[in-house]
Amino acid sequence: MDVNAQNLSILNTAVSTAFNSAFEGAESQYTRIATVVPSKTAANTYAWLGNSSHIREWLGERVINRLKQHDFTLKNKKFEKTEGIPRDAVDDDQYGAYMPLFAQMGQDAKEFPDLLTFPLLKNGFTELCYDGQPFFDTDHPVGTKTVTSVSNMQAGSGDPWFLLCTKRHIKPLIWQNRRDFKLVMKTNPETSDHVFMTDDLLWGVDGRCNAGLGLWQLAFGSKAELNGTNFSAARTAMMKLKNDAGSPLGVIPDLLVVGPDNVTKAEVLLEAMNKANGESNTNYKKVELMVCPWLA
Repeated sequence: MDVNAQNLSILNTAVSTAFNSAFEGAESQYTRIATVVPSKTAANTYAWLGNSSHIREWLGERVINRLKQHDFTLKNKKFEKTEGIPRDAVDDDQYGAYMPLFAQMGQDAKEFPDLLTFPLLKNGFTELCYDGQPFFDTDHPVGTKTVTSVSNMQAGSGDPWFLLCTKRHIKPLIWQNRRDFKLVMKTNPETSDHVFMTDDLLWGVDGRCNAGLGLWQLAFGSKAELNGTNFSAARTAMMKLKNDAGSPLGVIPDLLVVGPDNVTKAEVLLEAMNKANGESNTNYKKVELMVCPWLA
């Protein structure tokens, strides 16, 4: 196939079709655990994180809530992936062999938010969140007049698992999107220095975004063994959480997230109606199970 404007248009259509079909067909899970926030600048500041109060009876003047101020900023980053087709492959009508590369590029673009978001859970035992403490920690400061230490973790040495509350408007994590991933191309040897010098036709995808830690109150991390006792303790601890004013937050966890090594234990915990001794399993379908390969 001659490399001319008409044939390049046909080739670009083939590449775009492979990319878009794979993108639309791929699945992603990040929206279940992360608040999606559109970004219009180089970085977003989340001063509202941690500020929570309830509706009250209106007696006298309104009470203006001036809670703790936080300066948690998430900077956008640029990400890209680029693939090329040798011009000789186009000349010899062999470019079809490269279409799986662009289908994979489309799938990668769709799954990338998962790849960036879910590891935040695994790193949450050391990475700091808005209150200056690790996201999963034993002494988050809670309270305005009297400050108490609150835990959202269990210590241990095993593979981590995570209990999350995801049914609220605000989710445990943040997905910040500045520019959607978009396929671009450099294919014309008459206008592209790269094609002229290397004889490679290029297609690439790029975007600007980032992921960050949100409300620790909506997540519980554990490295203890995943069993009924530890699961129940984590669930109870989340439901007992209070805001800075001392009022219950009303958190009810609904999702258990595990990596590959905890799948069997999670299935026994949540999907078996009876325990090994025949006793009824009170944790049966207590929460949903999400298996995440990005936690491997």
